[in-house]
Amino acid sequence: MIRIMAVTRTKIAAIEPLIRPHVRRTPVIDPDGDGRRVFKLELLQHSGSFKARGAFANLLTREVPKAGVVAASGGNHGAAVAYAAQKLGKPARIYVPTVSSPAKIDRIRSYGAELVVTGERYADALSASEKWAAQSGAMQIHAYDQEGALLGQGTVGLEFEQQAPLDTLLVAVGGGGLIGGLAAWYAGKVRIIGVEPALAPTLTKALEAGRPVDAPAGGIAADSLAPKRVGELMFPLAQKYVERVLLVEDDAIRAAQRELWELLRVTAEAGGAAAYAALLAGNYKAEKDERVGVLVCGGNTTAVNFEK
Repeated sequence: MIRIMAVTRTKIAAIEPLIRPHVRRTPVIDPDGDGRRVFKLELLQHSGSFKARGAFANLLTREVPKAGVVAASGGNHGAAVAYAAQKLGKPARIYVPTVSSPAKIDRIRSYGAELVVTGERYADALSASEKWAAQSGAMQIHAYDQEGALLGQGTVGLEFEQQAPLDTLLVAVGGGGLIGGLAAWYAGKVRIIGVEPALAPTLTKALEAGRPVDAPAGGIAADSLAPKRVGELMFPLAQKYVERVLLVEDDAIRAAQRELWELLRVTAEAGGAAAYAALLAGNYKAEKDERVGVLVCGGNTTAVNFEK
């Protein structure tokens, strides 16, 4: 197992210039102009989510064999690995479950990766990808439980810190690579609040148990926020630096998607809107002068009419 000290603010700062030529510096929007509610639009990242950062961190720091790379994904990680592999001239094979959205499947195919749809949930696709890696010799790129993933995702925090002063950061949680990387970057400098769908309380269950454990995997964000359990590598970071985890209902996530369209004219996928759902629905109540950052982390969805 990789020790917690492998993922640090210093290492995130070191990985950032390596991946910088390959990733976008995504914008931060302050819709009210007072700094109390700011949104980082990571859904505008290459491949449609923050996952491109971890994908490039992995591919640029590891020796890729002739067999190329293999990844399992609910969709966003697969798209990111396929995109990074295409840009770096490496073959890629991506496994996704049947719950993956057509938008994510189409995006993976558009980057030229070999795509395999198997099983109902991410855990099924992961098992199939592990068998393929053992058989073929391809290099596995895990969606969230590898050092490169956390270091790459941590660069979101590096950028956000440069772009806006924060007291609190709301972050959606799936496998935990993003919130783990952010926790390592900020290291207690801001409050980190995790947000999970009520039907996929993965980090909630882990914190209750004191270790990563299996959790339910349902809801409208199941293709991005419903792994079987959170990663081993991120968990000590979450225990130390994540203040708490909030659960939001599917209806609140839908409302956040609509409001992000009305407010910012961006179309976030369900998982990408989950963090804002906690603020919009009142699960998180900000103090009068508190500066709250909201990470809009993914936009791989079919076009939806959010007009009222």
